[in-house]
Amino acid sequence: MSELVIGPQTQVTLHFALKLQNGDVVDSTFDKDPATFKVGDGNLLPGFEQAIFGLKAGDKRSVEIGPEQGFGQGNPQNVQVMPRSQFDGMELSEGLLVIFNDAANTELPGVVKAFDDNVVTIDFNHPLAGKQLSFDVEIIAVQAL
Repeated sequence: MSELVIGPQTQVTLHFALKLQNGDVVDSTFDKDPATFKVGDGNLLPGFEQAIFGLKAGDKRSVEIGPEQGFGQGNPQNVQVMPRSQFDGMELSEGLLVIFNDAANTELPGVVKAFDDNVVTIDFNHPLAGKQLSFDVEIIAVQAL
């Protein structure tokens, strides 16, 4: 009997670390409980799922994930310049995460990219958009669904 490998109709328990090119860890489960997900349930981006297809329990890998397979390229249209007056009373700094609500009252996170006395530039792209990432995984278990 062969060991079950990751693919459609499987549930996977794994440890992972997501790192930037400079080695900074963005997210990791190696120091806590492993993550469990069903392939295709949306918990992992398709590019990350594809990177672990064919692996089995006990396998360890480090895979480079380009923007196209990760969080996509940044979209210049997602960078907005707003009047500083919309931020009255707020202490701004570059890199500050600000939450906005759209017309449907859905939260939209944006990152302050620049500001002066008149305007504030907010980037609504995913913070990892356009980034080359390293995806380190250790497969703990693979189960058929």
